[in-house]
Amino acid sequence: MRFITSFFLLTYVQLCNAAVEANTTRNNNIPSLTNEPVGLGNYLQMFFGLFIIVALIIGMAWFMRRMGSMSGVTTGNLKVLGGISVGQRERVVLVQAGDTQLLVGVAPGEVRTLHVMDEKIVNTESSHTGNVSGFADKLQAAIKKRSTS
Repeated sequence: MRFITSFFLLTYVQLCNAAVEANTTRNNNIPSLTNEPVGLGNYLQMFFGLFIIVALIIGMAWFMRRMGSMSGVTTGNLKVLGGISVGQRERVVLVQAGDTQLLVGVAPGEVRTLHVMDEKIVNTESSHTGNVSGFADKLQAAIKKRSTS
């Protein structure tokens, strides 16, 4: 048993000595650096890669904003005509289903019909588009009201 233990101990010592010798000779063969490790080409490559990443982020943001307006596109008989927030997570929305306009309350996990309109409140066949015409009409009314008073 002593023989086996001493054999493994001597082998271990010899392996450690060989590793130390290999490490010292390897370190002696490494040339010293006389130039900077990072050159102009490396900087250009880094900035070009950064430019590509930033351009991709901006392009994806533009694409998502452009496609975000797809939710307002209505080709069927169901259209959201407008809405207003009445709380942190509650909204009142005016929806047109066919020829009927509904006032709907929307809360997390719940949608309720508040009122069914007898006559149309918002004319969907107007030549103006969405909120732009509403803002223009409100601005005109405010200017007229201000000039008359």
